[in-house]
Amino acid sequence: MFGLVDCNNFYASCERVFNPNLEGQPIAILSNNDGCVISRSDEAKALDLPMGAPIFKWESFCKANKIHVLSSNYPLYGDMSSRVMDILRQFTPDVEVYSIDESFLEFKGFENYDFNDYGNKMRTRILKWTGIPVCVGIAPTKALSKVANKVARKFPKETKGTYVIDSEEKRIKALKWTKIGNVWGVGRRLAKRLEVKGCKTAYDFTQLSDDWVRKTFSITEWKLKKDLEGNSKIGLGEPKNKNAIATTRSFEYTYSDLDNIKERISTFATSCAEKLRKQGSSCHMIIVTLSSDRHKRDLEQHRASQSVNLSYPTNSSLIISNCAVNSVMSIFKSGIKYKRAGVIVTGLVPTDNHQLHLFDAENPKHQPLMQSIDSLNTKYKSHKIKLGSQDLKRTWKMRQERLSPRYTTNINDIIVVK
Repeated sequence: MFGLVDCNNFYASCERVFNPNLEGQPIAILSNNDGCVISRSDEAKALDLPMGAPIFKWESFCKANKIHVLSSNYPLYGDMSSRVMDILRQFTPDVEVYSIDESFLEFKGFENYDFNDYGNKMRTRILKWTGIPVCVGIAPTKALSKVANKVARKFPKETKGTYVIDSEEKRIKALKWTKIGNVWGVGRRLAKRLEVKGCKTAYDFTQLSDDWVRKTFSITEWKLKKDLEGNSKIGLGEPKNKNAIATTRSFEYTYSDLDNIKERISTFATSCAEKLRKQGSSCHMIIVTLSSDRHKRDLEQHRASQSVNLSYPTNSSLIISNCAVNSVMSIFKSGIKYKRAGVIVTGLVPTDNHQLHLFDAENPKHQPLMQSIDSLNTKYKSHKIKLGSQDLKRTWKMRQERLSPRYTTNINDIIVVK
């Protein structure tokens, strides 16, 4: 059996844990730089606040409907997510963290368990220990557990937040209720193609012939179909190293001076290098992007990118930052107001197993230096050690005018009980 545990309105729920006054109130969470709405509570959804709404256009609407608008507090959300996932590992060792707010679980050797009771125990413990409400869906396959979770989320009173598909009758009923566009793994394009074939529900999809599905689509869609039929073909995913790592951000303001842009690029490049070292990889190529604000059409626009091929793979912040800064200097255009930039590292290879260059190599002092920097930054839970080309006061310069305290990750923001 497989389970899917999904946190309800996760970002909003994290805010409510430490601010009970938000219980039952409509909440909207904004993207980086307080740009647009990326998460809504059920109360905000009921008021028809659209996903992705630019807040500068919907500010008056939010005030009129008393919607609490907050900046993204990723340190808080990430920490609360880790706590939820740690609790789930107490119920089974086989856990696949699928996203920040949901995980797949596999129950091997649980044949004699009452899964409805087991799911309720998970919900109760997570709610008691973290304050985060969750829904649990359990079924014979991953795809069906996703369907079961949607049923639990849609009908909380009837299911009490836990739904188990443990019979053929329940499976068929759930699939007939699920629209084809809401099936896990079915995107818009695939949904349209299936609708042309007459598939309006997940059950309709399972009635197609295996041969036709494999010939028309691919092995991935065939596996999904078998999973929905109750034959497990999709197992828990193994964590894999990324093939490319990117750090791209919008600036809090538009920049037309090169110094500020160089500082941002250096910070982005350092972030990429840290991620490389964390997964034990080095890169062969660095790509730098720079673009103006496309929303301000009355201003002159400019978008450019440049790639740098390295003669040897590296994960040194010094080398990657230096290459990235030199690149942005060459693509920078005077008089343009830039709003966004990014650094991408690709051509990744294992740091401990790659082809050496006969005439060129990285400075041997870089690796022990990087290890020391990473160790100190990990120890003090903050980027205390930075390059001289970075802003020494801040890591990201983002507009976060509605940011709540980092209750669980910053000792200065810890709740004081009087």
